[in-house]
Amino acid sequence: MSGTGGMRGDKRIDLGDAVLARLEVKGKRFEIIVDPKLAWRFKQGETIDIRDVLQGETIFEDALRGRKATNDDLEEVFDSTDELDIARRILVDGALQLTTEQRRELFEKRLRQVIDIITRNCINPKTGLPHPPARIEAAMEEAKITVDSRRSAEEQVGDIVKALQPVIPIRMEVQSLAIKVPPDFAAKSIGVAKRFGRITKEEWQRDGSWIGIIEVPGGLRGQLIDEINALTRGRSEIKILKLEETKEE
Repeated sequence: MSGTGGMRGDKRIDLGDAVLARLEVKGKRFEIIVDPKLAWRFKQGETIDIRDVLQGETIFEDALRGRKATNDDLEEVFDSTDELDIARRILVDGALQLTTEQRRELFEKRLRQVIDIITRNCINPKTGLPHPPARIEAAMEEAKITVDSRRSAEEQVGDIVKALQPVIPIRMEVQSLAIKVPPDFAAKSIGVAKRFGRITKEEWQRDGSWIGIIEVPGGLRGQLIDEINALTRGRSEIKILKLEETKEE
């Protein structure tokens, strides 16, 4: 079994075309060797047998040096020594080394998402019309804006629009929503709201319910409403505020 405490030599392993998936928890590191293409598809949610993804079922603390994780560490962190189950958890929750091609693919995907959101939610205040995607992309290059592939597009759009303003006239069209969610879903709902927009006012009710006023880009309003409804199983109350109502708040 791979979890024994012996054989902790420093002989380096040649991964060949394989890559590592790594999970760090409780101050300990756990690594598995995986097929990069299958692991990438697995991380994207495809149904793939974990045994096809793995290049051997060993759980390492340092794969390149051939240092296996001990059974004690596996039990402490995962409450198990089942290599397949632990490998699945490492791949789902951990970080996957990407090939150059995969990093480029992820960057391009995130860039297109950012540009799409900006195109749908921002206008040229001089004309009242949206900028075409090619103009947004050219302005991003001129402003030397780099998209972060590790963050969602929604999280980055606000900062990117601000960085574009010295280069092109641009303004994000914002709408306000009033959202009330039951106590059981309050914490996660606040996280969702912050991911999509800015909480301008919030209030906690005696029963633990949360009410928030959220400014959100107009084009993301539907996504925010859908996520809140899905999270609360339809038990949320959402009201789209008119401009004068938002000011009164």
